Amino acid sequence: MAEIVGVRFKRAGRVYYFDPAGIDLEVNDYVVVKTMRGLELGWVVIAPKQVLANEVQEPLKPVVRKAEEDDIGRSREIETKEEEALAECGRLIKELGLPMKLLVARYNLDSSRLTFFFTAEKRVDFRELVRQLAARFKTKVELRQVGPRDEAKLLGGFGRCGRPLCCANFLDEFAPVSIKMAKEQNLPLNPMKISGVCGRLLCCLVYENEQYHLMKEGLPRKGQQVSTSLGVASVVGSSPLKQTVMVETDSQAIVELPISEVTVVKDEQSRRRGKRA
Repeated sequence: MAEIVGVRFKRAGRVYYFDPAGIDLEVNDYVVVKTMRGLELGWVVIAPKQVLANEVQEPLKPVVRKAEEDDIGRSREIETKEEEALAECGRLIKELGLPMKLLVARYNLDSSRLTFFFTAEKRVDFRELVRQLAARFKTKVELRQVGPRDEAKLLGGFGRCGRPLCCANFLDEFAPVSIKMAKEQNLPLNPMKISGVCGRLLCCLVYENEQYHLMKEGLPRKGQQVSTSLGVASVVGSSPLKQTVMVETDSQAIVELPISEVTVVKDEQSRRRGKRA
């Protein structure tokens, strides 16, 4: 058995696993851990627990210590330094004429690494920018290009629903979204209505997709012949949420009926019997 603890570094960020190293930790405790970026301050979101050793894919790094007041104070000071670094980097980008949009700056806890996140339509040669930034801030500098969805997650904002963006509020990873999900939910296929502030398909299309799929399984398809109290009719539409179907009768009248009141006509012989009835 192996013991692990789940730690998060940013709101809606991924959960990373560490070895608690015998430290007594509880959910919401702040901890200092060592990552690829150096020392980082995070908080416990999954209390220490034991799992099977074969469930741990690689040796876990140990928690360095439970965060002290100095660590938390330092993280607040770093936020001010990040704002200054962002302004200076923006000035240099403009000076060098680089085609990139700067998003945020992030220091690690001991300020040994400074990372800038940016977006750009194409690859950017930022070697000179890195040299000048390293000379200016006397630390290791990294520039990381991200996509539109990551930009929205980093900057935050509000969606068309009026609520904070899901990606910046609670989604710790992006699920694949397809136009098929919008079709499944009978949504208008207008990009302006089914796209988020990032310009990509709304992440929330995923939330109810499976439920819509299950609800539609029991509904007849458009064009199918069904037997009703009004005789045999043709399906012209349906409402998964209401569990109703719109049918067109032989008199060309369109009627909405509960699914419990229609039966799919399996063959032409059955269809003829339905007409005689």
